[in-house]
Amino acid sequence: MSAKADVQLHDFTNIFSLSGKVAVVSGGSRGLGLHAASGLLQAGCSKVFITSRKAKACEEAVAALNALPTQGKAYSVPADSSKIEEIERLVKEVGKETDHVDILFANAGATWGAAFDETEEKNGWNRVMDLNVKGVFFTIQKFAPLLEKRATTENPSKVIVTGSVAGIMVGSLGANASFSYAASKAAVLHLARNLAVELGPRHILVNGIAPGFFPSKMANGLMEMAGGVETLAKQSPNGKVGQPEDVAAAVVYLSSRGANHVNGDTIVLDGGKIWGQAKL
Repeated sequence: MSAKADVQLHDFTNIFSLSGKVAVVSGGSRGLGLHAASGLLQAGCSKVFITSRKAKACEEAVAALNALPTQGKAYSVPADSSKIEEIERLVKEVGKETDHVDILFANAGATWGAAFDETEEKNGWNRVMDLNVKGVFFTIQKFAPLLEKRATTENPSKVIVTGSVAGIMVGSLGANASFSYAASKAAVLHLARNLAVELGPRHILVNGIAPGFFPSKMANGLMEMAGGVETLAKQSPNGKVGQPEDVAAAVVYLSSRGANHVNGDTIVLDGGKIWGQAKL
Protein backbone atom coordinates (compact mmCIF):
# COMPACT_ATOMS: atom_id res chain seq x y z
CA MET A 1 0.00 0.00 0.00
CA SER A 2 1.35 3.43 -0.92
CA ALA A 3 1.94 6.23 1.56
CA LYS A 4 -0.66 8.24 -0.30
CA ALA A 5 -3.29 5.59 0.38
CA ASP A 6 -2.31 5.44 4.06
CA VAL A 7 -3.12 9.11 4.65
CA GLN A 8 -6.52 9.02 2.97
CA LEU A 9 -9.26 9.14 5.64
CA HIS A 10 -12.91 9.19 4.67
CA ASP A 11 -14.48 12.63 5.23
CA PHE A 12 -12.41 13.07 8.39
CA THR A 13 -13.13 16.78 8.81
CA ASN A 14 -16.76 15.85 9.51
CA ILE A 15 -16.16 12.71 11.56
CA PHE A 16 -17.71 14.21 14.71
CA SER A 17 -20.57 15.93 12.89
CA LEU A 18 -24.12 14.89 13.77
CA SER A 19 -25.66 16.73 10.86
CA GLY A 20 -29.28 15.68 10.33
CA LYS A 21 -29.32 13.14 13.18
CA VAL A 22 -32.36 12.62 15.43
CA ALA A 23 -31.73 12.26 19.17
CA VAL A 24 -33.74 11.50 22.30
CA VAL A 25 -32.45 12.55 25.73
CA SER A 26 -34.14 11.23 28.87
CA GLY A 27 -33.53 13.25 32.00
CA GLY A 28 -32.83 16.04 29.54
CA SER A 29 -34.39 19.01 31.30
CA ARG A 30 -31.42 19.81 33.53
CA GLY A 31 -27.88 18.83 34.52
CA LEU A 32 -25.91 16.38 32.41
CA GLY A 33 -28.85 15.64 30.14
CA LEU A 34 -29.38 19.30 29.26
CA HIS A 35 -25.64 19.84 28.70
CA ALA A 36 -25.64 16.86 26.35
CA ALA A 37 -28.77 18.02 24.53
CA SER A 38 -27.11 21.39 23.91
CA GLY A 39 -24.03 19.63 22.54
CA LEU A 40 -26.11 17.37 20.29
CA LEU A 41 -27.92 20.35 18.76
CA GLN A 42 -24.73 22.35 18.32
CA ALA A 43 -23.06 19.32 16.69
CA GLY A 44 -25.75 19.31 14.01
CA CYS A 45 -28.72 17.22 15.16
CA SER A 46 -31.88 18.20 13.31
CA LYS A 47 -34.21 17.07 16.11
CA VAL A 48 -33.55 16.55 19.82
CA PHE A 49 -36.41 15.26 21.98
CA ILE A 50 -36.18 16.20 25.66
CA THR A 51 -38.01 14.16 28.24
CA SER A 52 -38.22 14.23 32.03
CA ARG A 53 -40.94 13.81 34.60
CA LYS A 54 -41.79 17.52 35.03
CA ALA A 55 -43.49 19.18 32.07
CA LYS A 56 -42.55 22.73 33.07
CA ALA A 57 -38.88 21.82 33.34
CA CYS A 58 -38.99 20.20 29.88
CA GLU A 59 -40.65 23.24 28.36
CA GLU A 60 -38.12 25.62 29.91
CA ALA A 61 -35.22 23.48 28.72
CA VAL A 62 -36.60 23.30 25.18
CA ALA A 63 -37.13 27.06 25.07
CA ALA A 64 -33.49 27.60 26.07
CA LEU A 65 -32.26 25.04 23.52
CA ASN A 66 -34.32 26.55 20.71
CA ALA A 67 -32.79 29.96 21.46
CA LEU A 68 -29.38 28.59 20.48
CA PRO A 69 -28.09 29.59 17.02
CA THR A 70 -28.50 26.13 15.47
CA GLN A 71 -30.38 24.68 12.51
CA GLY A 72 -31.98 21.96 14.65
CA LYS A 73 -35.06 21.97 16.85
CA ALA A 74 -35.70 20.72 20.38
CA TYR A 75 -39.01 19.11 21.36
CA SER A 76 -40.56 18.67 24.82
CA VAL A 77 -42.12 15.27 25.61
CA PRO A 78 -42.62 14.95 29.40
CA ALA A 79 -42.67 11.37 30.70
CA ASP A 80 -41.78 9.39 33.81
CA SER A 81 -39.04 7.01 32.68
CA SER A 82 -39.54 4.75 35.72
CA LYS A 83 -42.91 3.58 34.35
CA ILE A 84 -43.14 1.34 31.31
CA GLU A 85 -46.48 2.76 30.17
CA GLU A 86 -44.96 6.24 30.24
CA ILE A 87 -41.97 5.07 28.18
CA GLU A 88 -44.36 3.56 25.63
CA ARG A 89 -46.25 6.86 25.45
CA LEU A 90 -42.95 8.70 24.99
CA VAL A 91 -42.03 6.48 22.03
CA LYS A 92 -45.44 7.10 20.43
CA GLU A 93 -45.11 10.87 20.85
CA VAL A 94 -41.62 10.88 19.37
CA GLY A 95 -42.92 8.70 16.53
CA LYS A 96 -45.37 11.42 15.57
CA GLU A 97 -42.46 13.71 14.64
CA THR A 98 -39.96 11.26 13.18
CA ASP A 99 -39.91 7.78 11.65
CA HIS A 100 -36.50 6.95 13.13
CA VAL A 101 -34.08 7.76 15.96
CA ASP A 102 -30.30 7.81 15.51
CA ILE A 103 -29.19 8.58 19.08
CA LEU A 104 -30.69 7.65 22.45
CA PHE A 105 -29.10 9.13 25.57
CA ALA A 106 -30.70 7.14 28.42
CA ASN A 107 -29.75 9.56 31.15
CA ALA A 108 -32.73 9.78 33.52
CA GLY A 109 -31.70 8.95 37.06
CA ALA A 110 -32.27 9.55 40.75
CA THR A 111 -30.30 9.17 43.95
CA TRP A 112 -31.00 8.66 47.63
CA GLY A 113 -28.82 9.24 50.65
CA ALA A 114 -29.27 7.72 54.10
CA ALA A 115 -27.34 5.73 56.67
CA PHE A 116 -27.32 1.96 56.24
CA ASP A 117 -29.78 1.36 59.08
CA GLU A 118 -32.11 4.10 57.83
CA THR A 119 -32.31 3.19 54.15
CA GLU A 120 -35.91 2.30 53.37
CA GLU A 121 -37.50 0.37 50.55
CA LYS A 122 -39.92 2.61 48.64
CA ASN A 123 -37.82 5.70 47.98
CA GLY A 124 -34.44 4.57 49.23
CA TRP A 125 -34.29 1.49 47.02
CA ASN A 126 -37.22 0.84 44.65
CA ARG A 127 -37.50 4.36 43.24
CA VAL A 128 -33.79 4.52 42.47
CA MET A 129 -33.63 1.06 40.90
CA ASP A 130 -36.84 1.58 38.92
CA LEU A 131 -35.53 4.73 37.25
CA ASN A 132 -31.79 4.02 37.04
CA VAL A 133 -31.91 0.41 35.86
CA LYS A 134 -35.37 -0.80 34.89
CA GLY A 135 -36.23 2.50 33.24
CA VAL A 136 -33.01 2.50 31.22
CA PHE A 137 -33.54 -1.07 29.98
CA PHE A 138 -37.13 -0.51 28.89
CA THR A 139 -36.37 2.88 27.34
CA ILE A 140 -33.81 1.15 25.12
CA GLN A 141 -36.14 -1.79 24.44
CA LYS A 142 -39.11 0.38 23.45
CA PHE A 143 -37.00 2.68 21.25
CA ALA A 144 -35.23 -0.23 19.51
CA PRO A 145 -37.61 -0.31 16.49
CA LEU A 146 -36.96 3.39 15.80
CA LEU A 147 -33.23 2.96 16.41
CA GLU A 148 -33.11 0.07 13.91
CA LYS A 149 -35.08 1.86 11.22
CA ARG A 150 -32.15 3.41 9.33
CA ALA A 151 -29.20 1.79 11.07
CA THR A 152 -26.54 -0.03 9.06
CA THR A 153 -23.07 -1.43 9.71
CA GLU A 154 -21.49 1.77 8.38
CA ASN A 155 -24.08 4.05 9.98
CA PRO A 156 -25.11 2.43 13.28
CA SER A 157 -27.49 4.01 15.75
CA LYS A 158 -26.02 4.92 19.13
CA VAL A 159 -27.27 4.36 22.67
CA ILE A 160 -25.50 5.97 25.62
CA VAL A 161 -26.35 5.27 29.25
CA THR A 162 -25.37 7.35 32.24
CA GLY A 163 -23.54 5.45 34.95
CA SER A 164 -21.30 7.02 37.57
CA VAL A 165 -17.90 6.57 39.15
CA ALA A 166 -19.99 5.39 42.13
CA GLY A 167 -20.73 2.30 40.03
CA ILE A 168 -17.01 1.61 39.58
CA MET A 169 -15.53 2.49 42.96
CA VAL A 170 -17.11 2.70 46.42
CA GLY A 171 -19.78 5.39 46.53
CA SER A 172 -20.80 7.66 49.38
CA LEU A 173 -20.95 6.04 52.81
CA GLY A 174 -21.85 7.19 56.32
CA ALA A 175 -24.86 9.34 57.16
CA ASN A 176 -25.64 10.03 53.49
CA ALA A 177 -24.67 6.67 52.03
CA SER A 178 -25.91 5.97 48.51
CA PHE A 179 -26.11 2.17 48.45
CA SER A 180 -28.95 1.92 45.94
CA TYR A 181 -27.46 4.61 43.69
CA ALA A 182 -24.02 2.96 43.59
CA ALA A 183 -25.55 -0.47 42.94
CA SER A 184 -27.82 0.92 40.24
CA LYS A 185 -24.95 2.63 38.43
CA ALA A 186 -22.82 -0.53 38.50
CA ALA A 187 -25.83 -2.39 37.13
CA VAL A 188 -26.55 0.03 34.30
CA LEU A 189 -22.94 0.06 33.11
CA HIS A 190 -22.93 -3.75 32.98
CA LEU A 191 -26.33 -3.66 31.31
CA ALA A 192 -24.74 -1.54 28.59
CA ARG A 193 -22.08 -4.21 28.01
CA ASN A 194 -24.71 -6.91 27.67
CA LEU A 195 -26.84 -4.80 25.33
CA ALA A 196 -23.79 -3.96 23.23
CA VAL A 197 -23.46 -7.66 22.40
CA GLU A 198 -27.20 -8.19 21.98
CA LEU A 199 -27.90 -5.13 19.82
CA GLY A 200 -24.63 -4.85 17.91
CA PRO A 201 -25.85 -7.25 15.20
CA ARG A 202 -28.93 -5.03 14.86
CA HIS A 203 -26.60 -2.08 14.12
CA ILE A 204 -27.17 -0.41 17.50
CA LEU A 205 -24.03 0.35 19.52
CA VAL A 206 -24.36 0.76 23.30
CA ASN A 207 -21.85 2.53 25.55
CA GLY A 208 -21.81 4.17 28.96
CA ILE A 209 -20.38 7.25 30.57
CA ALA A 210 -19.34 7.32 34.23
CA PRO A 211 -19.18 10.93 35.45
CA GLY A 212 -17.50 12.02 38.64
CA PHE A 213 -18.54 15.28 40.26
CA PHE A 214 -20.33 17.72 37.96
CA PRO A 215 -22.17 20.68 39.52
CA SER A 216 -25.89 19.95 39.14
CA LYS A 217 -29.09 20.08 41.16
CA MET A 218 -28.72 16.40 42.03
CA ALA A 219 -25.02 16.59 42.93
CA ASN A 220 -24.64 20.03 44.51
CA GLY A 221 -25.68 18.98 48.02
CA LEU A 222 -23.30 16.03 48.07
CA MET A 223 -20.52 18.20 46.66
CA GLU A 224 -20.98 20.68 49.47
CA MET A 225 -20.86 17.91 52.07
CA ALA A 226 -17.64 16.68 50.45
CA GLY A 227 -15.97 20.06 50.90
CA GLY A 228 -17.20 22.10 47.95
CA VAL A 229 -15.99 22.63 44.40
CA GLU A 230 -12.52 23.96 45.28
CA THR A 231 -11.73 21.07 47.62
CA LEU A 232 -12.98 18.48 45.16
CA ALA A 233 -11.03 20.07 42.31
CA LYS A 234 -7.80 19.74 44.32
CA GLN A 235 -8.47 16.03 44.83
CA SER A 236 -8.43 15.39 41.08
CA PRO A 237 -5.14 14.96 39.17
CA ASN A 238 -6.25 17.50 36.55
CA GLY A 239 -7.27 20.05 39.19
CA LYS A 240 -10.94 20.53 38.28
CA VAL A 241 -14.45 19.16 38.57
CA GLY A 242 -16.56 18.38 35.54
CA GLN A 243 -17.87 21.18 33.34
CA PRO A 244 -20.84 21.16 30.92
CA GLU A 245 -18.56 20.91 27.89
CA ASP A 246 -16.91 17.77 29.27
CA VAL A 247 -20.07 15.68 29.28
CA ALA A 248 -21.47 17.25 26.10
CA ALA A 249 -18.26 16.42 24.21
CA ALA A 250 -18.24 12.81 25.42
CA VAL A 251 -21.87 12.29 24.36
CA VAL A 252 -21.27 13.92 20.98
CA TYR A 253 -18.20 11.73 20.43
CA LEU A 254 -20.05 8.50 21.29
CA SER A 255 -22.93 9.60 19.05
CA SER A 256 -20.69 10.37 16.10
CA ARG A 257 -19.06 8.40 13.29
CA GLY A 258 -15.85 8.77 15.27
CA ALA A 259 -17.14 6.13 17.72
CA ASN A 260 -18.41 3.62 15.15
CA HIS A 261 -16.01 0.97 16.48
CA VAL A 262 -16.68 1.66 20.17
CA ASN A 263 -19.22 -0.75 21.67
CA GLY A 264 -19.79 -1.95 25.23
CA ASP A 265 -17.30 0.53 26.67
CA THR A 266 -17.43 3.10 29.48
CA ILE A 267 -15.89 6.56 29.32
CA VAL A 268 -14.99 7.75 32.83
CA LEU A 269 -15.36 11.52 33.21
CA ASP A 270 -13.58 12.26 36.48
CA GLY A 271 -10.24 13.83 35.53
CA GLY A 272 -8.40 10.73 36.73
CA LYS A 273 -9.65 10.98 40.30
CA ILE A 274 -10.30 7.23 40.59
CA TRP A 275 -6.65 6.51 39.87
CA GLY A 276 -5.52 9.44 41.97
CA GLN A 277 -6.97 7.76 45.05
CA ALA A 278 -3.94 5.46 45.02
CA LYS A 279 -1.82 8.35 46.34
CA LEU A 280 -3.93 8.73 49.47
